[in-house]
Order: sequence, then structure tokens, then C-alpha cells
Amino acid sequence: MELSSIINALSLRVVSGKDNLSNAVTGGYVGDLLSDVMGNGKSGDLWITRQVHQNIVAVASLKDLAGIVLVNNCEPAEDTIQKGVKEGIPIMISEMPGFDVAGKVYNLIKKDHHE
Repeated sequence: MELSSIINALSLRVVSGKDNLSNAVTGGYVGDLLSDVMGNGKSGDLWITRQVHQNIVAVASLKDLAGIVLVNNCEPAEDTIQKGVKEGIPIMISEMPGFDVAGKVYNLIKKDHHE
């Protein structure tokens, strides 16, 4: 599923990586512990977190993640946005809590695979 479809379906606000919204989302990962995401996240995952510091961009880049969704209307630090722009990592913001975002993303991906 294309990242832009998820952005539209969930009304996410994009703050970086706008040139890479056609990234393929093949799964998702929910977690706030960077080492956990580094150990268990997979290429193509959409990372759902409330972390806002610039190290999230490094992890997303290292793991070739499709993008990062910040939940609960969390605003990323300015240096995080700048690093996301530089690295081309899509960072999006949702007003919803992580549980809701994860459920909606799961259902969108599941529906897309069955069509």
C-alpha cells in the first residue's frame, strides 16, 4: 500500500519527506524504545511512536522504514524535522492515540492485500 493512501485515510499531517510519500508500506511497528525498533522493525514498516527527537530519523533510515507517524498530536523537535527533510524520511503527525492509529493502519494494509 502506498504511504500517501494511509496519509489520506488517516488525515495525517506531513512535516518532512514529502518527496517520498509513494513509499510502499508493507507492515507496521509500534514502539517508543529505539533499540526495540532497530531490532524488530522491518523494511517497509510504518513506525508508530510518540518519540520526537532526531534519533527517530536515524533509526527509520537505518531500517529503511516507510515513514514515522507521531501520535497524540506530538510535535517533533525542529532538528528532527530538519533531519527528516535531509534524509527524505516521511514524518507525519496524527491527533489519534497510538492504539487507534495502529488499528487503522493494520486494517488498511489488510484490506489492500485482499483486493
